[in-house]
Amino acid sequence: MSHARPVLRRPEAGLALALAFVVAAAVFVAVFLFGRANTPDYTATLFGQADTDAVRLKAQLATGVLGLAALQLLLALWMYRRLPGVRRVPGPVPITHRIVGVVLFALSVPIAVHCVRAYGVQLTGSRAALHSIAGCFFYGAFAAKVLLVRSLRLPGWALPLAGGALVVAVVVLWYTSALWHFNGDTVPALS
Repeated sequence: MSHARPVLRRPEAGLALALAFVVAAAVFVAVFLFGRANTPDYTATLFGQADTDAVRLKAQLATGVLGLAALQLLLALWMYRRLPGVRRVPGPVPITHRIVGVVLFALSVPIAVHCVRAYGVQLTGSRAALHSIAGCFFYGAFAAKVLLVRSLRLPGWALPLAGGALVVAVVVLWYTSALWHFNGDTVPALS
């Protein structure tokens, strides 16, 4: 099963990439503005949990998202035969990659909703600012990846770049939230 994409003319590829970039930027800006306009409600609950219990639950869910992102990366490398020694890709690998992606996204939504409701988009403090920007970026990058994965009009580097950006965003989000919580409200390099 080959996952090679046909190479199309440069203007078509440029249009597909431009559209993905515009959609990513629009989603980023929409989430950012919504989060900035939101009045933080520090008593907001997550699945019935409030205060430190909600933060702990978010950290646990975010750790699950991080694990799923690592699995996504492994499956993508397997699908595109970038793992050492891989010559054949079993049929279940691509569908598993899609299912894991859907689960990852679905698991991220309640975390993001709680973050926006409880804290909004904060730009004060390096950790909170980096976390807020990374959260907005994640949803923009996700929108771009969904468009790119459906397009046949793009160069071979575009989809791995979008997928890689998503994995990096998840790592940054986990580092600035779950690790921060598990490490006693501090993280190396941002404290």
